[in-house]
Amino acid sequence: MNLQDIQAALREQRFDAWLFYDHHHRDPIAYRVLGLPESLFATRRWYYLIPAQGEPVKLVHRIEAGHLDSLPGRKLEYSSWKEQQDGLRAMVAPCRTIAMEYSPNNQIPYIGLVDAGTIELVRSFGKEIVSSGDLVSRFEATWTEEQVRSHFAARDAIDRITEDAFREIGRRVRNGGTDEFAIQQWIDEALSRAGLTNENDPPIVAVNANSGNPHYSPTAESTKPIREGDFVLLDIWGKVQMPSAVYYDITWTGFVGKAPSDRIRQIFEVVSGARDVGVKTVQDAIAMGRPIAGWQVDEATRDHIVRAGYGQYFIHRTGHSIATSVHGNGPNMDNLETRDERTILPNTCFSIEPGIYLPEFGVRSEVDVLVRAESAEVTGRIQREIVII
Repeated sequence: MNLQDIQAALREQRFDAWLFYDHHHRDPIAYRVLGLPESLFATRRWYYLIPAQGEPVKLVHRIEAGHLDSLPGRKLEYSSWKEQQDGLRAMVAPCRTIAMEYSPNNQIPYIGLVDAGTIELVRSFGKEIVSSGDLVSRFEATWTEEQVRSHFAARDAIDRITEDAFREIGRRVRNGGTDEFAIQQWIDEALSRAGLTNENDPPIVAVNANSGNPHYSPTAESTKPIREGDFVLLDIWGKVQMPSAVYYDITWTGFVGKAPSDRIRQIFEVVSGARDVGVKTVQDAIAMGRPIAGWQVDEATRDHIVRAGYGQYFIHRTGHSIATSVHGNGPNMDNLETRDERTILPNTCFSIEPGIYLPEFGVRSEVDVLVRAESAEVTGRIQREIVII
């Protein structure tokens, strides 16, 4: 934990304090931001208040009195519920506006981790509770230069593996046949050979109608064959095996045969066009120094598909934050499932991956966008045409 950076961020946001609270590991964000071990045996409630200025304050139960000793600040202890409430009241007394892992109307559930009763208790002290969403993005989702390098290392390997996977599909189809699960296992093994991990979350290999299911994953029992004339979607993600490494995550599509149908080409053109609109929306805003939130990127991308007449078939958000987890804790590109009003910050990364999912097939095109202080870039290759396998 960097106390000075957190306090500076609180002053920038004009918040009086950030209040962390946990019971039985309900808030993993608190552990990561504060640098507490995930193995901490927390059977009683603890609180940690970081004010915008001055000394932090901690409140712990007497039977777990040493739980926050690794953190700076003055310590209060309690045993009874009355002591606990009195101690919490004293902690927050100097503050008016307090950030917590809270999202109004649970609009962003990744942030809304504090239970309603605790929010009610702090409000009963006359305090205004605000969302810590932008603070979490800053301290959970922004990348160091070392993490940026780890992303590019993963990119180099996965771009090559994706290209090789399409070749492997073609080779196997010509020599006796293959199926989704076999190719999924081939990709997983290739990732491992390249020194990458996906933390036992295997890639998506989806053929024809299965590609119309955004989260389809083949199994040995459910796998479908891949044959001449089939449409194939590959969604591959991974990171290098080193501490704090971040993910690279892409989706490409191909066709086994001489040429896909006009219908497939048309849908691909709509989806890839929407992807490009989303990327340009981010790039233009960052270049002009204009703040932009995740919902705005989703809106621009989705409007392109809606205007083409396929809005009802774009059934998920435009993209997700990317960090040490493939779905990170920064802003998502979302004005469908949630309205993500968190500001996109420098040194954060996210996917832009619009899709159109029809009964007979689905097309998704996914790129990763890395935002810097004055520019934004797609970090890997951009699919411009359907791969002919």
